[in-house]
Amino acid sequence: MAEHGEAAAFKTRVDEVLRRYVAEEADLLAAVDPALGPVAAQLEGAVADGKRLRAAFCYWGWRAAGQPDSEALLRAAASMEMVHAAAVVHDDLIDDSPLRHGRPTAHTALRGAVGHHPAPAAGARALAMLVGDLLMSLAGQLFVTSGLPAAYLGRARAHWAALARDLVAGECLEILHTGAAPSTATSLKVIRYKTAKYTVEQPLLIGGALAGAGPRLRDGYSAYGLPLGEAFQLRDDLLGLFGDEATTGKAGADDIRGRRPTALLAETWRLAGPAERARLTDLLGRPDPDGHAPGAVREVMRRVEAPERVEAMITARVDEALRALDDLNLPPAPAAALTALAHAAAVRRH
Repeated sequence: MAEHGEAAAFKTRVDEVLRRYVAEEADLLAAVDPALGPVAAQLEGAVADGKRLRAAFCYWGWRAAGQPDSEALLRAAASMEMVHAAAVVHDDLIDDSPLRHGRPTAHTALRGAVGHHPAPAAGARALAMLVGDLLMSLAGQLFVTSGLPAAYLGRARAHWAALARDLVAGECLEILHTGAAPSTATSLKVIRYKTAKYTVEQPLLIGGALAGAGPRLRDGYSAYGLPLGEAFQLRDDLLGLFGDEATTGKAGADDIRGRRPTALLAETWRLAGPAERARLTDLLGRPDPDGHAPGAVREVMRRVEAPERVEAMITARVDEALRALDDLNLPPAPAAALTALAHAAAVRRH
């Protein structure tokens, strides 16, 4: 219970940093012209929700290296959440997702601002793209103006660049492999770059670099962060198809309709016999105006026990991450926090 309270208090601190910072930037944007009001509102909406896991991993990467609590570090850690907000806006745009956190996504909400546009949907998508671009720029600004010494920030520069590069690489790989023959190895590579690195590994490494962590600790962060980040995305894959939409706040079955290269679909294909593969090929290869295909795909997945296989993959990766954490022999507070974060990332309903 104490750990839960501490996590909630940390989230509140990060929320407040983001709220104040983005509100100021949104006001500056809206002051340019009243027509920018809806765009500014999406800027604020993009950071209004979130588990704040990326900020937490950055914070504990700092603390595990022996540094104390710091408001400047908190601001630097909060910038990880702005990277995530930018990625979410762009990801929803790429996937044409209608919902996020139970609300219309940016490109959906902004259609009302371009009703006069000759192509309203295209105009709204263009505005959403620019919202995501601005969020990424503001993330870098928040990081460098966090209040940490320039020498500390310099130690993390290469990791910041790697975070953005890996995220873009993962998004590109997902697009390049969407609709292709399902492959578990390919899906896990997409997961590693699109999610695992920027969600867990790089925030930890950035926190550690800011703190001056040595090679052994940095290697341990990667050994913990990569399998845990993969477990996080594997859980997302399961929730996307088998979770409660009212809890996840996302449109269910988007992955199936988009034929995205998820590990869940790849494992289904690997485990399926000729009859199930023929059924999947039929379901995934035609339009589905009546919404029948996702339910039918779920039936095939259950029949070949693909969800159970993905659950086993999650468990194995969490165990691997926790073994790596134990090997680091961290002080009690960071060890407890990173253990709790491992469970929070992989065992959840949204």
